[in-house]
Parts: sequence; structure tokens; C-alpha cells
Amino acid sequence: NDQRTELFKREQKWGLNTYLYAPKDDYKHRMYWRDLYSSEEAEQLAALISAAKANGVDFIYAISPGLDMTFSNPQEVAALKRKLDQVWAFGCSSFSLLFDDIETEMCPVDKRAFSSFAHAQVDITNEVFTHLGQPGTFLFCPTDYCAAFCSPSVSQSAYLHTVGDNLLPGINVLWTGPKVVSHHITVESIVEVTSALKRPPVIWDNIHANDYDPQRIFLGPYKDRPSDLIPKLRGVLTNPNCEYYPNFVAIHTLATWCRSNVGGAGGAKDVEMTGDEEAGSDPCYSPQRALTLALTDWLEEFLTSDKPGGRRPPNHAPPKKESSDEEPMQTDGGEPVYVPGPGENPLFTAEPLTLGDLQLLSELFYLPYEHGSTARTMLTELDWLKGNREAVGGAEWRSRAERFDVMCVAVMTMFNRLSNAPNRSILYDLYNYICDIKSGVNMARAYVSQLGAIPSPRVICVDPEPWSFRGGLSGEFQRMLPCHGNRDLFRHPPMTTVYSIRPYCPEDQAEVLKIHEETRRQGGATAPESTLPALISDGLPGQLAPSSNCGFVLEDERGVCGYALGLTDATAAAQNLQVRYPLTRVLLRDFPSLATMKLHPRVTDLAPAKRMISCLLSSMKTSGCRGVFCELRKSDRKMVDFYSDLGSFRPLKVTGLPQEVIVMGTSL
Repeated sequence: NDQRTELFKREQKWGLNTYLYAPKDDYKHRMYWRDLYSSEEAEQLAALISAAKANGVDFIYAISPGLDMTFSNPQEVAALKRKLDQVWAFGCSSFSLLFDDIETEMCPVDKRAFSSFAHAQVDITNEVFTHLGQPGTFLFCPTDYCAAFCSPSVSQSAYLHTVGDNLLPGINVLWTGPKVVSHHITVESIVEVTSALKRPPVIWDNIHANDYDPQRIFLGPYKDRPSDLIPKLRGVLTNPNCEYYPNFVAIHTLATWCRSNVGGAGGAKDVEMTGDEEAGSDPCYSPQRALTLALTDWLEEFLTSDKPGGRRPPNHAPPKKESSDEEPMQTDGGEPVYVPGPGENPLFTAEPLTLGDLQLLSELFYLPYEHGSTARTMLTELDWLKGNREAVGGAEWRSRAERFDVMCVAVMTMFNRLSNAPNRSILYDLYNYICDIKSGVNMARAYVSQLGAIPSPRVICVDPEPWSFRGGLSGEFQRMLPCHGNRDLFRHPPMTTVYSIRPYCPEDQAEVLKIHEETRRQGGATAPESTLPALISDGLPGQLAPSSNCGFVLEDERGVCGYALGLTDATAAAQNLQVRYPLTRVLLRDFPSLATMKLHPRVTDLAPAKRMISCLLSSMKTSGCRGVFCELRKSDRKMVDFYSDLGSFRPLKVTGLPQEVIVMGTSL
């Protein structure tokens, strides 16, 4: 209740005027909707309603009877009226009936009484609305509350048209947009649903909701809703993060958005939000500028102690002399301040939290459909560093590794400053999230250090402990489903190139030889080819031609960019090329055939390469091959990692093998 009362004060300060009370943790709101509130519960609810009125906020009490209500039973309707009458007696005069997230199949009794589920809901809603004296604010949440739920479409939805035609005109309808969590809400989509409902909707926005994913929180601005929507709506409600304090940005930026189009086109605006460099910028509202305003105000709260008195601690004070009785950081009233003795570790202190730290925090926990700019840059850099392991040691790789490390250090610094902020209440709401991102960044940093052969206290291994990566049954199920990963905000690897695979022909030889030479240089082989250990695959496709039907090339818009070639009999080829390492009988008995594959350095997407090697192995199996081996130089880390990640090839022990060479094999 204290947090809700504080929220009402913020709403009044920021120009917001409505609060919808529909908490899932109030069992008497949904699961036990028939039960009246006890005297203690009634006292708390009445106090909330009174606090809302004192701050000019319209308190809307919502109830969700749709889980198990029999609509045609008069006793059920009477129970609903009795419950709302009780809340009316607490001083509440605004109400909402919610029929979201329920089963759409009616019980047999209701099927006989109503022609459709929509008719049943509308009938009950109209009766309750009339019973309460047609209050000035009354909201109805339909079961089909977004375009994705409408069949076959919004404009042709029988459910929505039933609601629009039969719901009394004084009742407003809640709508979340194209989806439950909508990326964009356009004016055109609102015009469409307005036509079906015979009234403009009230947007119930889930852009900042995080109850569906306990590992995410959203600290980005209210965006992707043009300010031109404002005159076309009956209102906007936001359903934000579960935690109270992190909702500062969500509610602050919503308030800025609401004020951006006051009076309509050409009307006076409470805040000037002219468009900036953002693509397709709104002439009335800039999300980035709204975010900066919110974070600037939020910083003040971070730097104000949540202890009685709310004073800043000395090391977070503005540049003026403070009184000597200021409360030191992280101390409770009445407790002595710990001072380390001689020779003991000094107390850890961090520099004061800055606006830049909060901007970084927001970019790391941005919005459901996008990361902030710093997060996108970190992912891009890590993807490049991982995909260009053959360039480790080069100037560009080192430069980008250093850039990535600087960004990781900034996250650590932000974490330390945030952890030392005087307002512990905000910190406690955020702590699990910032610990999680700190751990993830640390692991990525250690991985890059390992790639660059830089000692790291944390080792990334193939057998991680349970605390290193998330798992559990839910994760296992999701990874097995075809939809897994389709909501990843950073695609790996980013697919922008179209590749095609076709059979190798003799006319491809010149291009294939170029790729062979290019990959040799990129693989770190700076010595002359004559000084390197001779491999059978070096003769493909120059001195040796691949076996019939055992060759494929990969093409992009620029031409041939990779190849996969095979020999069904490697013995004769080894003798002709005078290979310097012995092919043992055991090796040739189990793996008599050879495969080789090379990719041009511009190929960063390994998915088509995997398809190409699969085509080659399938063709070789059809030709009678029972086992295939490949030769790799350790300096060609890209191919070593590629074959290792395939899972089908395994390292083979070959006596007398040069130290620089790896042989791997797979049975067909």
C-alpha cells in the first residue's frame, strides 16, 4: 500500500490521472472473486481508494470472474454485484470487468442460454454497469483483446462486432494492440479496431510488462506509439514491470508521451519534444529525449537516501558544504559506523552514480523487441571476435577485443556505483537483474580473453557447472521446439546474404584455388607452402580431381565463396603426392575416404557450410564410402572449430603425425 500511495503522488506530479487495480496476487480479484473482503482487507483497500482521490487519481477497481463463472446462473451474477457493491461502499466509483486469459469454451448451461461467448460477457457487463448506476468510468476487457487473437481478422471478427454492437455506449473497451506485447501500435490499427468496437479503445499497453519472463526487466522509454494516437483513443494504461521502483522510467516516459500532443495538432504542449535524429521521428515526441528526462529525475532518487529524512550522504553531495551530521552511506540509524583498524582492508567505496551509468543500465535492459545501443554494440563485437578467431593476434582483432573489454569494464563500474547508491530500496528491486548481467558480461569477457590467449581467472569450458548457464526443464522443452530462439533480439549469425550450393565442375578450379590460397593466409600460415606439412587435401583440386559426384561449391552474390571436395580412395592419392605423414592401415581400414572443405573469409554464416558438408558426405555414402577423414592444420582455427562443432567428426590418433596437423574422422 505504501508503494501504491507513493505512485499516486507521482501520477499527480507527472500529470497522470488513473490507476487500474487488478493485481494477480489479490486472490479475491480473480481466483476467489466471489469472496468478500475481510474487515482488515477492506480497511487497506479503502485507504488506497482514499489516497488515490487525495492525489486526483481515478481508482478503477477491476475484477476477473471469467475463470469459472457460469454466466447464466442468477446467483453468480448476484455474487458479482455483491462484491462490487462492497467495493463501492469503500468509496470507489470506477470499475472494470476483465475477461482476459480465460478459456473460450462455455459450459453446456451457458451454451443453451447464450448464442456466443461474446453475448454472455456483454450481457453480464451491461447488467453490472446498469446495477452500479452507469458509473462515469467503466472498462471491459474482451477475451480477444489484441489483433492476434481475432479470427479471421479485426475487421471481420464476429466476437468484436458482437461487443461493439451490444455493449452499452458508456463502457470503454481495453485493447493491447496488434499483439499481447505489441512492438508498434499504429494509427491505422486503432482506426480498424475503433470501427469494429463502435468506439475508440483504451490501450492497455504491455510494452514494459515483465511478468512473463523473470530474467528480464525493461528500462527503456515508451516508444513506437506515434503521438497522433492520442486524440484517437479513450485513454492509455500501462502494465509495467512487476517491481515498483524500476517502473520509474516506464511511467515517467509514458507521462511525457501523454503530454506531447495535448490539444491535438497545433495545440499547446506541456513539454516540447521535437523530433531528433531518430529514424521516422515523431514531430511531437522523442523517446530518447523522454528517456533522458526520466533518467535525470531518477538519478536524484538514487542519490537520495531512503532512510528517514531522505538526505544525500556526504560522498554523493552536490558541490557545496554539507552539515557535519549527514548520515554516512549504507548505515542504519543509530548504528555505529565501522572504521577499519591499522593494517586492515580499507572500506570499499565507489564513485557516485552518474547519469551515464543509468543510461548504460537502460541500454542493457531496454525493451522487449530491442536492445539499447550499447548492448547491440557489445553483441556485435562479441559476434565478430568469435567469428574471426583465425585473425587472433591481428591488429583489428586486438583493437576490437580492447573495445569490447572497455565496454565490459563500464558495466562492472556501473554495477559498483549502483550497488553503493544511497537509496537501497531501488537497488534491492534491481539487484538480481544487475547481478545477472554482470555475470553474463564477465563470462563473455573471459571468453574473449581465452580467444586472445590472455590469462583469465574464469575459464570457459565445455562442461560448465550449473551456476554458469541457465537450464531446467522449461529451458530443455523450449530448445526442443521449432520456435526456440525466434524472439532473440540478436540473430546469430546475422543473415543478410543468400547462399546457394551446387555441384563442382572443372570450370570452378581457378576460383577454388584462389579460396585455398586465401584461407591459407587467413589461417595464420605465413611460411611458404613448401615448408608446411604436406596434406592430401592440398592437392585438391589442383593436382587431384575430386571423385565423381564428390564435389560441391558455395556461391553468394559475388561468386564462389567455398568448396567441399572428396576422394573415395585416399591411398592412391597419398602415394602420388608423397605425403610426409604415414597413413596407417588402421586409419585407412576404417576411414578410406577423404573430405576437405574451405570457406572464403567473407563467409561468416556457417549454416550453409554445414549443409554443404552434409551434401558431400551424403553423396560419398551413396558412392560406397564407409568412413571419411579430414586433415586440418592447427593454425586454421576456423575449420578446426567447424569440424569440432559438427559433432559427427572426432579426433583420430595417427602415429607419426606432425605436431601442426590434426586428423578427424566420421563413419558413414
